[in-house]
Amino acid sequence: MGQPPGEPPEPDDDERRRRDRDTEPIPRIRPEDGPGRPDGPDGPSLPDDGGYPTGSAYPGEDRSGRAWVRDPEAGYQPPQFTEDELAGLRVDASGLPSGPRRVLPLEDEPSSLVARYLFPTERYRGEWKRHWIHLATPLLVGIAATFVLGYLSGFLAGQDVGALTTVAVLAWFVVMGWVAWKVADWWYDRFILTNKRVMVVNGIITRKVAMMPLARVTDMKYEQSPTGRALNYGTFVLESAGQDQALREIKNLPNPNELYLRVVEEMYEPQAVEARLGKEADEAKADDGA
Repeated sequence: MGQPPGEPPEPDDDERRRRDRDTEPIPRIRPEDGPGRPDGPDGPSLPDDGGYPTGSAYPGEDRSGRAWVRDPEAGYQPPQFTEDELAGLRVDASGLPSGPRRVLPLEDEPSSLVARYLFPTERYRGEWKRHWIHLATPLLVGIAATFVLGYLSGFLAGQDVGALTTVAVLAWFVVMGWVAWKVADWWYDRFILTNKRVMVVNGIITRKVAMMPLARVTDMKYEQSPTGRALNYGTFVLESAGQDQALREIKNLPNPNELYLRVVEEMYEPQAVEARLGKEADEAKADDGA
């Protein structure tokens, strides 16, 4: 059946649906309905679960790439951090990190062996004996001498040479006396650090005290052989602006990396050392008071 002339053509179904969609009123949102929930009479409302099944969650990431999960019922869940992750970000009142230190703890007081070489206005930072590898040669000699004496004693027991056995025993005592001397010398040999200088004190009968002011140290390094890396010892080399150096090379010091950090911190960040020591003293007083 034809359409009368002069009248517009009848719209088809697709055109009618487009017109209805364009003229559909925009739904109003009320605050009490919550975000994204339109008013029912003015438009289609969303279900209470936001269109997701109850208890469902979908993953996402925050700016740092850490995964987080959003529960439609509980809302946004922020990323969770452990105490270990936050420890390195915390600082105390002085602005210093409150996490674990990278250097060994400081001793409170110098030993009687070292105290006599410090003047009153000097601040003590620590003292260290050389690594036990310093005694490797004397100990090996003592062990070898003991085995040799045992062998000779068994060999000479069946011989009529009592004088040789006595000589062997006396030689063993001499060797062991030398070993004991080396051990005592190792015990009295100390590397000392203060806020003004580094020192090495050694000797039992003849005492030797070598020092170098920190202000004159122009370069410092430590060296570790493969054995030193395995056993954690090294050799420190100090360079000074002066021509004659009383203290340049210090062998067989323990924990060279920690000791290096300690000396460098004392040279370049003395305020940080003082702040840390002050904090430790306050904590110690608080613990004593508690």
